[in-house]
Amino acid sequence: MPRSTERFKKVLQRVVITGIGAVTPLGLTVSELWHGLIDGKSGIGPITLFDCADFDTKIAGEVKGFDPANYMDRKLARRMDRFAQLAVAAAVQAAEAARLKIDPGNACDIGCIIGSGIGGIGTFGEQCQVLFEKGPGRVSPFLTPMIIADMGPGQVSIILGLKGPNFSTVSACSSGSDAIGTATEVIRRGDARAMLAGGSEAAITPIGVAGFNAARALSTRNESPAEASRPFDADRSGFVLSEGSVVMVLESMEWALKRGAPILAEVLSYGATADAYHMTQPADNGEGGARAMQQALKKGGLAPDQINYINAHGTGTPLNDKNETIAIKTVFGPTAYKVPISSTKSMTGHLLGAAGAIEAAVCTLAIQNKIIPPTINLTHPDPECDLDYVPLKARPAPVKIALSNSFGFGGHNSVLILGEFHETRP
Repeated sequence: MPRSTERFKKVLQRVVITGIGAVTPLGLTVSELWHGLIDGKSGIGPITLFDCADFDTKIAGEVKGFDPANYMDRKLARRMDRFAQLAVAAAVQAAEAARLKIDPGNACDIGCIIGSGIGGIGTFGEQCQVLFEKGPGRVSPFLTPMIIADMGPGQVSIILGLKGPNFSTVSACSSGSDAIGTATEVIRRGDARAMLAGGSEAAITPIGVAGFNAARALSTRNESPAEASRPFDADRSGFVLSEGSVVMVLESMEWALKRGAPILAEVLSYGATADAYHMTQPADNGEGGARAMQQALKKGGLAPDQINYINAHGTGTPLNDKNETIAIKTVFGPTAYKVPISSTKSMTGHLLGAAGAIEAAVCTLAIQNKIIPPTINLTHPDPECDLDYVPLKARPAPVKIALSNSFGFGGHNSVLILGEFHETRP
């Protein structure tokens, strides 16, 4: 049904989070994710999705026990790459958690933006092998729609019946944050009442691992998987590849209150910049990331000392952790030594295009529960990374406003700031 022209006159809507869905290496629900993080549990283990005997890296953060038939018809699932299956699962969970009922009367007011850095790389690799071994006539007719990154939100919209704005953000490891930030702006300008937004990735495949190994980006601490992801530690040697999906329901505050939705937190601001420097390395001193944090603070009307928690990008690579530390110091000044920071990638591994989404969810849960998840494996602090990274154990804290950093290959920098919800802002 068409929207009234009256709604298009409304601008700068406040945007709230009313539901979260999560399918991650720490479990198949938001509850399992959160309790795993607070308990300092690692989701990293030996690769089982393919034979990795000849690979330098033999560990990853796999989603265990996932059955797409719990969320969709089996025939439909066979026509989706794993990344799209995971996106559908997280979206279904999020809609249920938000008590969001989609019907012909509101379908045009609800959209979906789900980011993915790589899309259907598993299907692509499998079908390349079919092409080389059996010839072009045996390649699946579903190859193209299964590999394109927009099929995550596309399939979600088909299954849930969403007819609002629908597309994918592709900005490497910033994709999930950009999806949430962009969806927030869609609602603020009045183009939708609600958006499902997040990220999904399933790149634990032969070509995915081989490519990152060739770039010397992955940890090869195969003998101790749970200790392999070591952000800000002097012994860090690369990130750990993971898969999964996290989707949030975002709504205009007005609509969420009207329908009695459970409001978890508010999206206060979003900043995005480019390094314009190098295809894989961050700019010197994290200059681009610093500008993204400054932009997000300015747009939110916030001072650095109002941030109670930073979820760092914190990949566990030598360059990222050092430069992110410098960037935080640049933006926060003396406050940098007072604000608690953690990298939950130490437990989840790096979900690539879904990383920003899972970490925005973590910030929301930290605000809800007043607990900061730890950075596990931080046993030998790097002298160049000398901030408070909440090492080893979770910490109770009065988290009211949290900032989430996401930095990606190509020089993409995205920052979200989330806050405790008050109908009348203090």
